[in-house]
Amino acid sequence: MTDPNRGDDLLGDAKEEIVGMAKQGMKHPSTGPVLTGAAIGGVAGLLLPVLSIPVGALLGAGFTLYKRLRP
Repeated sequence: MTDPNRGDDLLGDAKEEIVGMAKQGMKHPSTGPVLTGAAIGGVAGLLLPVLSIPVGALLGAGFTLYKRLRP
């Protein structure tokens, strides 16, 4: 999560979080919520005529990851 000594480098924090999720898999605390956000986004992409399923999943995962980094 956010460390007050680290500053406000969102891209660096996101890279660190994504690398941690890739290395630890489902054991990482952010993996479950980000996958849930991707699933919800995918369903929204299915229901909304403007979005497709992959775009919705990507947006859902991105939003959830952002909310994990910056609550």
